[in-house]
Amino acid sequence: MPSVRLFDDTTGEALGIVPIEKARELAAVRELDLVEVAPQAQPPVCRLMDYGRYKFEALKKEKESRREHNVINVKEMKLRPKISEHDFQTKFGSVRHFLQDGDKVKLTIMFRGREMVHQEYGRKLLDRIADELQELATIERNPLVEGRNMTMILSPLNRKHSRAEHRENDRRGSETPRDTASVHAEPAATENPIHAEDTNP
Repeated sequence: MPSVRLFDDTTGEALGIVPIEKARELAAVRELDLVEVAPQAQPPVCRLMDYGRYKFEALKKEKESRREHNVINVKEMKLRPKISEHDFQTKFGSVRHFLQDGDKVKLTIMFRGREMVHQEYGRKLLDRIADELQELATIERNPLVEGRNMTMILSPLNRKHSRAEHRENDRRGSETPRDTASVHAEPAATENPIHAEDTNP
């Protein structure tokens, strides 16, 4: 009778080499699925697991990974060409925060009335922001006049931070120098399931 090397993923138990029929019986008793994960091994390796839950968790992590690495939001910050220094610093802080979060920022200078005649004020404002944020961002699109607005897009230099890193940064303070280490969640299983057999009657 053929045998398999059996593991129980729900308990972390290594059950050793057992006949395939006994493996099926154990799966039925424990109300788990018997999944062959290494058919080329001698003997083949099987795991007892909740295969439906495993697939659900794997898909969930895959979606979170794609969202974390591929989705970049574009935030917009609107300013007036003659903005006060206090308001400028408030908006500047928000722009810095957006970039630190990995988001792009569209800066929009809004002109009213005769302010359109002095577009250089808006240009100087955008240049100042880009200069003061050069360690965080690069200019993706240079200042461009669109109707009565002048816009510029900044793109973050660094990847989007994970929620865990963001919470850690907030806790320690953004101005405290430190060494950081990336923390990665362990995958749900070390092998890719190749075959699933539902042993429930």
